Amino acid sequence: MKYMLLIYSPEDSWTKDEWTRCTVDSMAICRELAAKGQFLGASPLHPVSTATSVRERNGKRLVTAGPFAETSEQLGGFYIIDVENLDEAIAISGRLTPAKKGTIEVRPMLRLDGLPREQLSLAATELAGTRYLLLCYDNEPAWNEAGEKARNEARIEAVELAHQIDGKGHYLSASPLHSVSTATSVRVRDGKRIVSDGPFAETREVLGGYYLVRVSNLDDAIEIAARHPGVRTGTVEVRQVYELA
Repeated sequence: MKYMLLIYSPEDSWTKDEWTRCTVDSMAICRELAAKGQFLGASPLHPVSTATSVRERNGKRLVTAGPFAETSEQLGGFYIIDVENLDEAIAISGRLTPAKKGTIEVRPMLRLDGLPREQLSLAATELAGTRYLLLCYDNEPAWNEAGEKARNEARIEAVELAHQIDGKGHYLSASPLHSVSTATSVRVRDGKRIVSDGPFAETREVLGGYYLVRVSNLDDAIEIAARHPGVRTGTVEVRQVYELA
């Protein structure tokens, strides 16, 4: 089962040395998971202050500086792993350094047939351009009200967008996530792991999936985000990926 681990923590709680140590420790865990065949991808993100949010309302594109939502802990990175079950995903989350300062939100990934082949394993130096993570925040009640036919049509549109991106050499990965009701939050406080049902933050729009792309600049990433069907009822947050050796 594939899981996306969303790494939330207060950005201002990390010193430069702590962030560097966290990165080194995280890379060691990545190598360990890779040796077991459980690692698919991971990366920190540039600060939330660099985020751009994209929406479409009444046929008009709305692009604003800043993240989808203002929260006390900010999304600072992600892991994509392939493990047997939720318990294994929780165990890995509890070992991550940010769990001591913030929250690791564990989300099962929903299999969507027809997506292009993932290119998560490509090193940063193998392709030109800059990587961006497009976080697709959905209004789940609105989609539920629209019905299964509308959801299926949106999924077909999302797959077609992935192939268009892939045809231009910009596609790295994409996937919807299971409903936010399946989320699990993991924290470590005073050496004790705390596991709770539910997402890190309760918001009207919830993370429903992602695209990972490599493009020339932010404007290109915004253009892709604006073509996602979710912008018509929700928000796509564009975040630049922090490249590590």
